[in-house]
Amino acid sequence: MRERIDIEAEPIETKPFDTAPFEAERLKLLRRRRWARRLLRPLPRRANVHRYPVIKWFASRAKRYPFLWSLGRAQVLPALYAGMVLSLSPLYGLQILLAFALALLLRANLTITVGLQMIVNPLTIAPIYGLTAWLGSWLMGLAGVGADLPRALFLANALFVGGAVAGLALAMLAHLGWRLAAWEARVFRAKFEVLRQHADAHAKTTLGDAFPSPSEPSN
Repeated sequence: MRERIDIEAEPIETKPFDTAPFEAERLKLLRRRRWARRLLRPLPRRANVHRYPVIKWFASRAKRYPFLWSLGRAQVLPALYAGMVLSLSPLYGLQILLAFALALLLRANLTITVGLQMIVNPLTIAPIYGLTAWLGSWLMGLAGVGADLPRALFLANALFVGGAVAGLALAMLAHLGWRLAAWEARVFRAKFEVLRQHADAHAKTTLGDAFPSPSEPSN
């Protein structure tokens, strides 16, 4: 006969387990997810691309290409560089359409490529184009080119040169920031996983002590 388990038995003492570190990391993870959702809410995503200006005309095609929504290295880096250079180029009004074309051509992340175009907007266009024109003029003067061009054509070239150089410089900084953020995220996930495994192991041990398995039937 199987031995009966006395459910009225005294509770078994278990070693205390501090869940505070796990809960703290879990709350950090939830805060990060909420922050990421708020950041991505106004940007084009697969779920809302059909409502986004200009791109909505190509929504059905965009949804068919997974690379447009991937956050892998092969999709993020071209999105950072192409998107940043395009955003500082004097092509205001065409940037969203050109960003979509570049994302398709370079197999880059569409959300990042288009999101970077928000850098230049009605509030920032004057100071940004003023700085890129000054930078381009200075660089063209150093190189000794464009001095014989008409003033308007010289400034147009300066805008493109300054925008390309400033865009590449900012893209390299963004690349570095992305690498640091990716490294920090890996460290955070590894730490969280270790704490989760410890919490799961403690929970299983506690349940095993409280509800031991029935002993084998005696001969």
